Amino acid sequence: MAYASGSSARDPDGTFKKELLTSFRLSALSFQLKIKMAKVLIIGGGIVGLSSAYYLQKAGHEVTVLDKGDMTDSCSYGNAGMIVPSHFIPLATPGMVSQGIKWMFNSKSPFYVKPSLNPELISWGLKFLKKANAAHVEKSAVPLTELSLLSKKLYEDLSKEPGFDFDLVEKGILMFYKTEKAGEEEAHMAEKGRELGLDMAVLSVNDCKRLQPKLELDVLGAVHYRCDAHLSPNKLMAALIRHLKAVGVKLLTNKEVTKIETKGGKVSRVLAGHEEFTADEYIIAGGSWSPAIGRLLGLKILLMPGKGYSFNVKDDSDTMHIPALLAEARVAITPMNGGLRYGGTMELDKINDRINMNRVKGIVESVPKYFPGLKPAVPEQKDIWFGFRPSSADGLPYIGKSKQYGNLTVATGHGMMGLSLGAATGLLASEIISGKPTSIDIKEFAPERF
Repeated sequence: MAYASGSSARDPDGTFKKELLTSFRLSALSFQLKIKMAKVLIIGGGIVGLSSAYYLQKAGHEVTVLDKGDMTDSCSYGNAGMIVPSHFIPLATPGMVSQGIKWMFNSKSPFYVKPSLNPELISWGLKFLKKANAAHVEKSAVPLTELSLLSKKLYEDLSKEPGFDFDLVEKGILMFYKTEKAGEEEAHMAEKGRELGLDMAVLSVNDCKRLQPKLELDVLGAVHYRCDAHLSPNKLMAALIRHLKAVGVKLLTNKEVTKIETKGGKVSRVLAGHEEFTADEYIIAGGSWSPAIGRLLGLKILLMPGKGYSFNVKDDSDTMHIPALLAEARVAITPMNGGLRYGGTMELDKINDRINMNRVKGIVESVPKYFPGLKPAVPEQKDIWFGFRPSSADGLPYIGKSKQYGNLTVATGHGMMGLSLGAATGLLASEIISGKPTSIDIKEFAPERF
C-alpha cells in the first residue's frame, strides 16, 4: 500500500518509485528496439499479402503492397469461403496417387494433370510422389492443425473489429458421402481429427435431415466438421482493402514486378516496369505467380498452379445453410451472399485463361447425385469464375525467411486453403519481420525445404 501512495517511511521523496518507473521505461524501450520497425514491400495483393499488410501495419511497420492486377479477382475472391481446421491431411497422400491416375482419364473428374514435358511439372511430380506416404501425412497433421486453428481464431477476432463484417458463420461443414468406402475413410479421418482436439462427429442420414430439414438427401451419411466455419471472401477482401487504405498502407495495383536486384545477400530494390521500389524487408506472397517472382532472384519456389472453377446461383430458400463437401465428387457448396456458391476441380497446368466446360459440367452433374432437389444449370462462360491455387509438392505452405536473402520472407503455396490459412500466415509473416517468436512452430513450412 505504501508504494501505491508514491512514498513511504523508507522512501519519503518517492525516489525508489521514480527509479522503478525509469527502469520499466528503459525495459520497454529495449523491447521496442528488439522489435525492429521496418519499411516493408509485399509482392502480391491476395489474402496472404493483404493479411500480412494488416498485421505488419498493426505492429507499427510502414507497408506497401504491389499487385500485378487490380486486387479484385484473385483466388482470394472466387473460393468457397471455408475455414477448415478439418483439413489436416495434405494433398500429397498415398491414395491421391492411384486416384489421381484414374481421374486423369475422365475430363469431368475432380483432379487432372495435363501431361507435359514442362520441367517444373516433372520436378513437382517427382517431389509429390516422394512425399505421398503415410509418414508425411502423420508428420504434417499437427503443424497444419495448429496453423488452421490460429487462423480461425484470428478471423474470429477480426470479425469483431469495426468495419469487418464479412459474414463469418460457425456452423461447421458437412462432408457427405455416398459409398461405404468413403464413409469408412471419413469416419477414420474424424477419429484422427478428434485425437488432434478437433470437434468432429459422424452423422446418420436422419441426423443430417434434422440439421437441414428442407434439403433432400441421397447419401449414406456425413461427417460434421463442427470445428470449421465459413465467410464471404468478397466481403472480407473488400473490408481489408478499405481498412488498409484508411490506415495508410500503400496498395499499388497493376504493378507487375519485372526485375529484382540484390546486394550483399539482401534484396536491394524491386522494379515494376519503369518504377523502382526499395524497402528494408520484402515478402513474396504472389500465389501461383510466386515461382516467376522467385526466379528473378534465382530462387526455386516449387509449386504448380491448380486451376479451380466456381459459380454462384441465387437461392433464398434456406434449403442449405451449412456448407457441404461432396466426398467422392470433391465439390464444395457454400451458402453465400443470398445464394449458393458451387466450386471444385483441381487442374494442374500452366497458368492460362481457358475455361474447360467439361470440368464445370462435372461439378454441375455431381450435385443432384447427393441432393436431388438441387439442380444447378450449367452456367454461361461469362458467369464462371476460375483461379489458380498455388499448390506445393507436399501440400504444406511456404512460410519463412529465405536462407539466401536475409531480408526476404516467403509466404505462398497454400493450395486450396489460401483463404483458410491467410490470416495466420499474415500474422506469422509480421512476427518473422518484427523479430518476434512466432505464434506456432513454422519449421515444417520452410520455404527452401526441397
